[in-house]
Amino acid sequence: MWIYPDINPIAIALGPLQIHWYGIMYLLGFLGFWLLGTREAKRSQYWTADYVSDFLFFGALGVMIGGRLGHIFFYDPGYYINNPWAILKVWEGGMSFHGGLLGVTLAMFWFARKKMKVSIFVVSDFVALMVPIGLFFGRIGNFINGELWGRTVEGMGNQLTMRVYDSQLGEVVSKYPTQLLEAFLEGLVLLVILYIYTRQKRALGTTTALFLTVYGVFRFLIEFYKVPEEPLGYLFDGWLTMGQVLSIPMIIIGGAMFIWATKRAVFQK
Repeated sequence: MWIYPDINPIAIALGPLQIHWYGIMYLLGFLGFWLLGTREAKRSQYWTADYVSDFLFFGALGVMIGGRLGHIFFYDPGYYINNPWAILKVWEGGMSFHGGLLGVTLAMFWFARKKMKVSIFVVSDFVALMVPIGLFFGRIGNFINGELWGRTVEGMGNQLTMRVYDSQLGEVVSKYPTQLLEAFLEGLVLLVILYIYTRQKRALGTTTALFLTVYGVFRFLIEFYKVPEEPLGYLFDGWLTMGQVLSIPMIIIGGAMFIWATKRAVFQK
């Protein structure tokens, strides 16, 4: 039985200056993007290290702005309308992957057209490989913040659960650490799948399609173990969550895109 270590979300406190672990995790995600990106750029006929650095700036803006706005509009618009200053408190969590994806997509369209002057898939296929790194560190940040826990299991739980204090119940209970499960599947496993796939000759757009499909499937399945975010709760018959609703289009679009790109057969290194 695992026990949640109850980590202080503030990593460093110097008087009024506080550095949160959540922010550090985002910085590690961006650093990982840059390190792997500059390495992959050496294998690309389109990308350079300078392009990687330039895109990282615009991509980070897309992640932060899109992720925050996505959380606000998808999950709890009423709260932020009544508490507008809470929008700025990103260190407390409250970032939506699907919102961040939309933000990064806009950044990729702009970068492909204005900066590199190439197909959007040249950019999205390259970026897709690096995204799981950010997903991994982001979910570790959620774990440190003690947010996005899975469902409570009666009794002592099992080997897949973790003992954690529930402030609403006022007692220690067993919960699924779905943040760690997401870090493993959507971060590490997805990274390995995409890395292996990109080592071979492949049609332009298929890496993007594979990312959308596999992430969508992983996220849809993990949502069965998560507690839906308040105030939405379950959307249909006690099981459908907003995370699942937003993942279904990813699976459909990703699958259709993979078939289309394969038939189109424009190959890249």
